[in-house]
Amino acid sequence: MQSVVLNPPTFAFVVATRAALAAGIALLVSEKLPAARRRAIGTALVAVGAATTVPAAIAIMRGARRSRSLGPQSVNRDERLIGATRFARKGDDDFD
Repeated sequence: MQSVVLNPPTFAFVVATRAALAAGIALLVSEKLPAARRRAIGTALVAVGAATTVPAAIAIMRGARRSRSLGPQSVNRDERLIGATRFARKGDDDFD
């Protein structure tokens, strides 16, 4: 599985664009509002969702690339601790 690193504003942008597209499609399919109003709102939401798909896809590709460039080196690792023994702490006793 591939990791993607996105900051919160970028993640919110991607989620909002997908939500706008889904809401527009749902309005175009539903029967709850009058037809003219439903078509106008649904078409506008689908247009906004479709227009923002390209920037959202670019942001996701950059996040995936950033994730790959960080790699396992992004984890803090202290080479001095490799093979170290962990001594028992207070509370680690077996309760018999």
